[in-house]
Amino acid sequence: MSFNSKYHIDVDFEVPKKLQWYYAPAFFGFWLVLYLSLVNTQMNHMPRPLTRSDEASHPDSFIAQRAEDTLIELTRIGPRVVGSMANEETAVEFLRAEVAKVEAEMSELLEIEVDVQQASGAYMHWEMVNMYQGIQNVVVKLSEKNSTNENYLLINSHYDSVPGSPGAGDDGSMVVTMLEVMRVIAKSGDPLAHPIVFLFNGAEENPLQASHAFITQHKWAKNCKALINLDSAGSGGREILFQSGPNHPWLMNYYRNVPHPFANTLAEELFQAGYIPSDTDFRIFRDYGGVPGLDMAYIFNGYVYHTKYDRINAFPRASFQHTGDNVLSLARALANAPELDNTGAHSEGHNIFYDFLGWFMIFYTETTSIIVNVVVTLLALLGIGISIYYMCLRSGCSWKGVLLRFSLTIAIQFVSLLLAIGLAMLVALFMDAVDRSMSWFTSSWTIFGLYLAPIVFGLSILPALYLEKTKRDPLGLGFRIQLFMHSHCICLIAIMLTLTGLSIRSAYLIMLCILFDIVALIINLVTKWHRKAYLFAIAVTVCQILPFVFFTYLCTVALVTLMPMQGRSGSSTNPDMVIAALVWLFSLMFAGFIAPIIMFFRKTRTIVLCFLGITILFIIIAVTNAGFPYKEKTSPQRYSLIHAHRRLHNADGSARIDESGLYIYPQDRRFEIARDEIDAIGEAHKVSDFCDEEMFCGMPLYNHRWNKARQYSMWIETSESPEIPTEYPLLVLQDSSELETPAQRRFNFSVAGPSHMGIFINVKNDARILNWSFNDTLIREQAEPPYMVYFSYGLDDSPLEFTIDVEKTTSSFDMPTLEIGIGGHWVTQDITAIEKLSSYINRFPSYAYIQGWVGTYETWYF
Repeated sequence: MSFNSKYHIDVDFEVPKKLQWYYAPAFFGFWLVLYLSLVNTQMNHMPRPLTRSDEASHPDSFIAQRAEDTLIELTRIGPRVVGSMANEETAVEFLRAEVAKVEAEMSELLEIEVDVQQASGAYMHWEMVNMYQGIQNVVVKLSEKNSTNENYLLINSHYDSVPGSPGAGDDGSMVVTMLEVMRVIAKSGDPLAHPIVFLFNGAEENPLQASHAFITQHKWAKNCKALINLDSAGSGGREILFQSGPNHPWLMNYYRNVPHPFANTLAEELFQAGYIPSDTDFRIFRDYGGVPGLDMAYIFNGYVYHTKYDRINAFPRASFQHTGDNVLSLARALANAPELDNTGAHSEGHNIFYDFLGWFMIFYTETTSIIVNVVVTLLALLGIGISIYYMCLRSGCSWKGVLLRFSLTIAIQFVSLLLAIGLAMLVALFMDAVDRSMSWFTSSWTIFGLYLAPIVFGLSILPALYLEKTKRDPLGLGFRIQLFMHSHCICLIAIMLTLTGLSIRSAYLIMLCILFDIVALIINLVTKWHRKAYLFAIAVTVCQILPFVFFTYLCTVALVTLMPMQGRSGSSTNPDMVIAALVWLFSLMFAGFIAPIIMFFRKTRTIVLCFLGITILFIIIAVTNAGFPYKEKTSPQRYSLIHAHRRLHNADGSARIDESGLYIYPQDRRFEIARDEIDAIGEAHKVSDFCDEEMFCGMPLYNHRWNKARQYSMWIETSESPEIPTEYPLLVLQDSSELETPAQRRFNFSVAGPSHMGIFINVKNDARILNWSFNDTLIREQAEPPYMVYFSYGLDDSPLEFTIDVEKTTSSFDMPTLEIGIGGHWVTQDITAIEKLSSYINRFPSYAYIQGWVGTYETWYF
């Protein structure tokens, strides 16, 4: 066969005729059908939930209907906010009654011990002191009779909920799962080499106070050697294992045997890097107790998380079965694991772990991962080198010529990767600029056109133009397309080695991409299909099926998780950029080796331009009402609102500010969408406008997250004062006394008020805080004032007494030394019973969910 060029060569290589363009839809359709038939179905695949009628034939199995019935009863209590009667009395009585039912049908081989813990304490959370008083835990120890083993398995979930939410998914579902697991184990009489401690903690939403109370103060805490933590960032679906260990890979040996595995290292790293706007008790057990474990949570349907829509009717029964089967399996296995007798001996470093469609688990250590990454890199480079050698041999081109072309395709591929992310980010910036971000929030299908389509266009257009311009190149079309695949592999190798060097374990994802490309390359070299373009393409297509399924599966999981979270991630970040970056990252993995195959079709440029056309079409759709992001009940927009009275005093006791108003904290990017309704209430001012003049902006900030969101939060002065159900918080200076020198003085205070208060402290006139009775981390680390103390109480509502030691070097104590503000939050009230607050909430659009309460903020100088 001969080529016409400036020289004549005889070679043994098939020059392919391009396929007709109308075969391209069938090619794309193949991948779409593969996604819908396999990935989509497995994403939603759940086990058959067992009912009470199945119990006789499955005596040792988790019964989903039992758990569901228990959750119905638990949620009838209503919102279970720390400090409320519902949480501190009714829920505790409910749990004790449920444990008594378990005890009544328990095997005579086992025994149960119940302890209701009340505790007070403090620790640093975020940038604030997190302080609690009289919060409760219901702790149950299940063990063999006369057991002397002092190494326990801890299983934890929380029964409290956020204000206004019945907390069916978060975290009532896990509470009843634990109760049913306890019942099955207790009734079966299975051997328990190690006792199991079931911790029903009563203050997780505050945040994480009850777990801190248990692990630092409870009599059984020091015996807990491993943990199963159960939480929720959604309502139903499949629970994901997103944290393991740390440094205890043996735990995955037991998790790999659960009936329905669902776990991924990527989720762990995203969570620990702070990209997920949540926290769990797992961190407290790890940091304050050194307890290794497994952290599992629901992530699907995060739209109802922390809202009044988190009800039992939003939680599918099959989810109980999925989670119950897994937790029961883990509890039985870990309670008999010999590693619990000496967990320190099995601490070996981090894991890499992931499931494949929920069918099976793969895991190995981080050290093994580094070795595998290096070996795969060397194999890939060797394979590419051999491939280029054969190109030189079969095409008649010199090795310098082929390497020159290879260098050029690497450059084009690298630019294509940048173009792809650039186009996706351009769309994200445009959607934000025209105030149409989050159009995918309810209609997730729009992500295909808004972000996947421009990415595919960016990946393909430059290679298409290059191949069109070089169609008379003596190096055949098949070889030139192979060079683009090799170029993509080189780019992935660079990314993988960079991630590996940064100790990012999720580099395994890139390794898998490269591995399957190597498999295709080896097959083509061994069979000599690399000489025949279409056979080569078929081998690549077949070898890309598994990675395509796996990476689209992971991408879907990531999107299903992160999309609802953008509705509560604050207003400062453009959420479309998050989605664009995520889709681009996964597109490199599931489409990077598929996109070059498009070049085998006629009218390649037209086919690629169709993706640009799809992008434009979806942008048009997104800016119309079809792209409206919110839907009442199923995907609402979130706001937090306080109808507050704030009174700020001067040094002489007079009030410099005395007004009532609404503090509005929008929780997503599209806060302007309800601007008309907000402006109808009154003139809105940015909270940040007050921050230069007043400590913490002079506002009743609920926690430090609110302080970070002050730029986008609003204050609207109102003529109506809030309906405060009890007395305002009362701060009393009990006395002050001189310390070692006249320049040092101790102030003794007490404060009484509602179950949730913020204590804000600043110094004046060159004063410096030497010490105080709160957690001393801020003082010890010499953090700059002002300071915030988040304080809540459960059963113990006695006044909080605290001391502050101050030193002054250039002024006397006759001048103001301290400014102290107290924010009171009545979060346990039924807002429907507060007429004025309800009237303001009702002015918001129907698609908005408002988490509201009444509050006060008052400051004094001392």
